[in-house]
Amino acid sequence: MEHFDASLSTYFQALLGPRDPRVKGWFLLDSYIPTLLCSILYLLIVWLGPKYMKNRPPFSCRGILVVYNLGLTLLSLYMFCELVTGVWEGQYNFFCQGTRSGGEADMKIIRVLWWYYFSKLIEFMDTFFFILRKNNHQVTVLHVYHHASMLNIWWFVMNWVPCGHSYFGATLNSFIHVLMYSYYGLSSVPSMRPYLWWKKYITQGQLVQFVLTIIQTSCGVIWPCAFPLGWLYFQIGYMISLIALFTNFYIQTYNKKGASRRREHQNGSVTAVNGHTSSFSSLENSVKPRKQRGAEGCRGDSIPSSENKCSKRVEGWDSATQHISLNCWMC
Repeated sequence: MEHFDASLSTYFQALLGPRDPRVKGWFLLDSYIPTLLCSILYLLIVWLGPKYMKNRPPFSCRGILVVYNLGLTLLSLYMFCELVTGVWEGQYNFFCQGTRSGGEADMKIIRVLWWYYFSKLIEFMDTFFFILRKNNHQVTVLHVYHHASMLNIWWFVMNWVPCGHSYFGATLNSFIHVLMYSYYGLSSVPSMRPYLWWKKYITQGQLVQFVLTIIQTSCGVIWPCAFPLGWLYFQIGYMISLIALFTNFYIQTYNKKGASRRREHQNGSVTAVNGHTSSFSSLENSVKPRKQRGAEGCRGDSIPSSENKCSKRVEGWDSATQHISLNCWMC
């Protein structure tokens, strides 16, 4: 393992140049192997987790989710505030900022960006909660690609360009995560669900974030400074890939949701759709027997009093959750 680690380190330095000595000895940064192993383990759980949970009841995780999302909300808020104050103190240049021109503010930025890198490891739990709750339709290509790639990318960023122009995307993303994880945390509390209105704008905010990051990164290409151009080109390419995937998600989720609902109502069923339509068909097939049994009860053939109850139950889930749900049978 040591020989493999040494070979990787030699290859990386030949390709990218010498590492930044300011992060030498920092937790998880000296060797790429821990980050690589965590990523491989993550992908294995994504692959094997749904198979393990297939014939098992889903976990609620409600209490844990409230604590988890509150914790990430506070961490994201801390990172956003610290990055903004660090940029202000170092008088960072929006158009291009080198990695050694901010004085003491650079070290503040580096310390905060290490937490940003570490938060990408914590966020693997997003996927694990989806699997435990059997919301496998949310474990999409976009979701897995974004989570698995960010941890690895930020290991390289922290070792070679841990401050300077690297601050911008992390600052915007921390702000978006304050909105996102506060939404997820509050949605875990049933009484709060009717008051949550900003879910749609989270995805819009993410798309705006990617566009602004491309613009700011392009400024560093047009007006270069002491920041490696190769990193800027890579970031532009990565942002374009996220824009393509998130745009597809937004179209599938919001623009086609109304049409899907109308079709489902015409077929005599009520379905709350909030995700990729491509994953809906497999879910529908996997829960078809339950759906049919629930539909009989919801029609009120034998229990008329349950009709309104079922409708309210489905309507509440439709407005409050981020999952494809067939809830009629739960009545």
